[in-house]
Amino acid sequence: MQELFSPEWQWLWMALLALALFFPVRKLIWVASVRREERRQGQPTDDARREALRRRASVTAALLSGIFAIIYVHYLFTSMLVPS
Repeated sequence: MQELFSPEWQWLWMALLALALFFPVRKLIWVASVRREERRQGQPTDDARREALRRRASVTAALLSGIFAIIYVHYLFTSMLVPS
């Protein structure tokens, strides 16, 4: 079990963290963008526009969660290697 926390496995941890963050971040971004769109228009959005906003939220969430996972896991593994 200890070998899973070695630097050779950091790419696995980055992928798992990015995947775990992707779905809640996508939902949060999508809900916020749909609410903003409905507030601007003053009426509910149609299904086509909601789908477009969902695709845009997916791209943004993938970028955000991926970048955060890379930075966080890199920091975590480099701080584990430095003796205190």
